[in-house]
Amino acid sequence: MDVMTRRAASGESVYLSVAATAYNEAENLPRLLEEIAAALGRLNRPWEVVIANDGSTDGTVEVLREQMRRYGQLRVVSLGQRSGQTAGLEAALRAAGGQFIVTLDADLQNDPADIPRLLALVESGQCDFANGWRRDRRDPWLRRVSTKIANGVRNRLTGENIRDSAGGLKVFRRECLARVKLFNGMHRFLPTLVKMEGYRVAEVPVNHRARLAGEAKYGVWNRLFRALRDAWAVRWMQSRVLRYRAEEWER
Repeated sequence: MDVMTRRAASGESVYLSVAATAYNEAENLPRLLEEIAAALGRLNRPWEVVIANDGSTDGTVEVLREQMRRYGQLRVVSLGQRSGQTAGLEAALRAAGGQFIVTLDADLQNDPADIPRLLALVESGQCDFANGWRRDRRDPWLRRVSTKIANGVRNRLTGENIRDSAGGLKVFRRECLARVKLFNGMHRFLPTLVKMEGYRVAEVPVNHRARLAGEAKYGVWNRLFRALRDAWAVRWMQSRVLRYRAEEWER
């Protein structure tokens, strides 16, 4: 057992938590965890990975149990039934104990090697929330087009200029989510929701890779039709957000 494993197992304060949702990703999880360990092993800080199993029906459960024996930093939160990407992500986020939080997709399309670069921006105080921008997408054309349309709809209705709101790779201070409630579909609006709480968001180009195994689970049509509905909800929230300053009197 290495130093980082001993720290995680001993309950020592976690510096960085990686949160992900997995639904039928048995083929991708071993490589994902190997790449995360390689990327974070050089930080010399205690870290953990929290994966929410979203009702998988392939061998994901068995693979996660095997990987827990290999990595002391791995924690698994299991949803009772398939509940969707937002629910899985929130479950993982609420379980995460790190001072800094990383989110990424479990399908290997996000590159864990980008994490230290985004983390450095947040650690240095240049921003509170580093949003990964998949500038060179490696997805089928329909998914690329639908995402572009969805981002345009979101930005038009919310007055934002986020180029890749729904990208999986994000690094931020844990306090950014202290007052954010993730209703279904709201994970695609995290940069906007965080900015509504007064935090600084920076968008950073990151590597994006083609899916090598398995299939996309959370749907092209979510990006086209739900984007419009959810963007109206966020616009309403923006119009109702409380903005005030208060100071307590000194005696």
